Amino acid sequence: MNQRIFITGTGTGVGKTITAACITEALTADYWKPVQTGLLEGTDTDTVSSLLSNKVSVCHPEAWRLEAPASPHLAARLENCTIDEARILQLADQYQPAGRAFVMEGAGGLMVPVNEEVFTLDLIAALKARVVIVAQNYLGSINHCMLTARVLQHTGVPVIGWVFGGDYHTNEDDVVKWSGYPKIGRIPLTDTVDKAFVQQQAQLLSSPLHTLMA
Repeated sequence: MNQRIFITGTGTGVGKTITAACITEALTADYWKPVQTGLLEGTDTDTVSSLLSNKVSVCHPEAWRLEAPASPHLAARLENCTIDEARILQLADQYQPAGRAFVMEGAGGLMVPVNEEVFTLDLIAALKARVVIVAQNYLGSINHCMLTARVLQHTGVPVIGWVFGGDYHTNEDDVVKWSGYPKIGRIPLTDTVDKAFVQQQAQLLSSPLHTLMA
């Protein structure tokens, strides 16, 4: 079984990090965000680490921590450095836990550039990971969802399924039908995101995740 999971989104701010925390907890996986931008807003690694209840998961340090709240390639350009795909692949092999899942989180969506030549989609393929797509309902979300699905279909990158955020909307049923990718579950909006909330959502996601990953 392929134990590598890459969390991507249909855009920015759709709930990737909370989803990553829930999936990491559900699978007692390790977590890694290779490139963190926008350091003034805090890091996703710190957020995920603060939300896990199990004592097994390890949150690994980022390969790059960049100040600007921008795409990885631009944030790196502003600091006169280059994000090296080979280094990410090397660290992924090093951090991969034995016999457990490895959850990796990207920045934004599939076509976010990692460096001047490599897009997130290319990195996922090189990592040989399977994708969890995080989506929310908003005006234009169907287009973003289906563009994401079509790119994955045409490139052959394997997909585990969708995690939807927020309140239920019939759009998600249409997206599941049209994409052919199953729904793993939905993480509702809440005023308080804490360990108890993540643990509760992890329990709901656990069974479908294990079934779809088998």
